[in-house]
Amino acid sequence: MVAHAQTIHKQRHPLLAFAARWLFTTNHKEIGTLYLWLSFGLFFIAGSMAMLMRLELFEPGIQFIDPIFYNQVLTLHGLLMVFGVVMPAFVGLANWQIPMMIGAPDMALPRMNNFSFWLLPFAFAMLLSTIFMEGGAPNFGWTFYAPLSTTYGPPSTDFFILGVHLMGISSIMGAINIIVTIINMRAPGMTYMKMPLFVWTWLITAFLLIMVMPVLAGVVTMMLTDRHFGTSFFDAAGGGDPVMFQHIFWFFGHPEVYIMILPGFGIASQIIPTFARKKLFGYRSMVYATISIAVLSFVVWGHHMFTTGMPLFAELLIMYLTMLIAVPTGVKVFNWVATMWRGSMTFETPMLFAIGFVMMFTIGGFSGLMLALVPADFQYHDTYFVVAHFHYVLYPGAIFGTMAAVYYWLPKWCGNMYDERLGKIHFWLATIAVNLTFFPMHFTGLAGMPRRIPDYSLQFADFNRMSSMGAWLLGLTQVLFLYIVIKAIRKGAKATDQVWEGAEGLEWTIPSPAPLHTFQTPPIIAEDAVH
Repeated sequence: MVAHAQTIHKQRHPLLAFAARWLFTTNHKEIGTLYLWLSFGLFFIAGSMAMLMRLELFEPGIQFIDPIFYNQVLTLHGLLMVFGVVMPAFVGLANWQIPMMIGAPDMALPRMNNFSFWLLPFAFAMLLSTIFMEGGAPNFGWTFYAPLSTTYGPPSTDFFILGVHLMGISSIMGAINIIVTIINMRAPGMTYMKMPLFVWTWLITAFLLIMVMPVLAGVVTMMLTDRHFGTSFFDAAGGGDPVMFQHIFWFFGHPEVYIMILPGFGIASQIIPTFARKKLFGYRSMVYATISIAVLSFVVWGHHMFTTGMPLFAELLIMYLTMLIAVPTGVKVFNWVATMWRGSMTFETPMLFAIGFVMMFTIGGFSGLMLALVPADFQYHDTYFVVAHFHYVLYPGAIFGTMAAVYYWLPKWCGNMYDERLGKIHFWLATIAVNLTFFPMHFTGLAGMPRRIPDYSLQFADFNRMSSMGAWLLGLTQVLFLYIVIKAIRKGAKATDQVWEGAEGLEWTIPSPAPLHTFQTPPIIAEDAVH
């Protein structure tokens, strides 16, 4: 493959050379760039779907789109945001930063790195193509509960299943690559307890991915056999159990929530010490808290299923364990605040996004504690309160975290500085828009408005108008973000060696070894490093 790429590179046609460079690259920085741009492109597609839903919800009654198509759009929005936006963005950041942070020349398995990326465009093209198929796209929600997805799913469900398999294979290969890189390729002297927090959070996330993605693969394979091979895993008429689907799905789904948030914790732990001009408070406790969150995430899946009729003992146990997760999460928030306390703080755009991440993620955490209570969850379940909760966790946690990382590391990536004034405008517009969109949903949910339905009672109209206007503003802010990034890459002011003035010990100002682009020579393995 590499020899073929080099042959094409020698040809004169610039288009072929450009295609060969990006198709066959094994450079971790270029693959990281591919992941980030794919994520950004899907972000606009999934965001457009959200804006379409909010257009329908601007007024009560069926206004613009058919309820079945509304559910198709809702399903694709959720699947693309989870699998196509958040996860590829974090994998892209891992590809860019982890080798440089640990002093490695590249990722340990560069050709597999290339392959794991190029599976994704095909997976998402397959998923999006279902819109144009007979029967339309899947319309059973991003959780694809049986029997909606098995007995009653449209024919396009099979393409969805294959797309999920491809995404899962990509995630598992990416996770293996990250684990092998971190364990085997750290520079001599880079012990585990000297690794930057972003590296730690991704190491833990990678183990989570390897453990839960096969569970997702298993449940979609069971769906496939129920649909076409006569099995009855989830069909009560054949001795199966639809609730078993929920148990298997959420055994994957709840750790997946932490897969989407842990790298954001690592990003905040890199940015806040930089702009507070202080070392991170409680480094070891941050590592142990992250490990605790990852372990506990495997034993609380049932809090998504309190209303399915679980035994009282199971409900109590899962309720207490769910509330227990708040302890290591609280340790993290305390440590970030303690790092900022009496620091010489400045408020450049990455720091603003990091602080916004901490504050709004905490709001999402508090509403999560409310949902952890069994009697309360019976009332909140399947209302817009749940929508408000997980968007307050995931938008500030995953999206704000990614944006903070892009602003923070962009000068390192392209050598140019972004426009600070536009960056701050982006932050404040996005913060206003996020709160205008999702905060009213707490009230509509507490008043009983059900989610996933395109019509609603007149009493919810005012709050829904607020949410819709916030969603459209949020969509416009992403256009501004795209402009800021392109402007920085094309004609931004040259970044200095010390981008953030007065910030000492900034981990990426240390020059990293030049990447070995094709890995024709064996990688350097830190055999003599202290493990």
